[in-house]
Amino acid sequence: MIVKHYKDSLVVECPKGQFTSHRFLTKQDDVGFSFTRTIINTGGPYQWHYQKHKESCYCESGKGLVKNLVTREEYRIYPGVMYCLDKNEPHEFTAFEETSLLCVFTPALLGNEVHDSEGSYNA
Repeated sequence: MIVKHYKDSLVVECPKGQFTSHRFLTKQDDVGFSFTRTIINTGGPYQWHYQKHKESCYCESGKGLVKNLVTREEYRIYPGVMYCLDKNEPHEFTAFEETSLLCVFTPALLGNEVHDSEGSYNA
């Protein structure tokens, strides 16, 4: 069993100032996925494209808008809403206020990744 406290998570700051990610589970935990709490700073739209990972996010606080850049569909994000990038969709997120997302990535993140020039993480 793995038990971790928030203050013991690996903290990764986006070099562009878009978010802070607290990484609770990473590849070294050997569970096949990563679990993070990501705080998205007010602003945007921030563009990301996870080409090598699937991501699902559950909003625990804040308000935002996620836009699928392939279909152009937009979805309001607020506490209780989950979204999943099941087809590796390029997307953008606009945070109307600081927004906290609980996120699962597969395959697991190494832990120290930041977005590359295409808004993706290396696998």
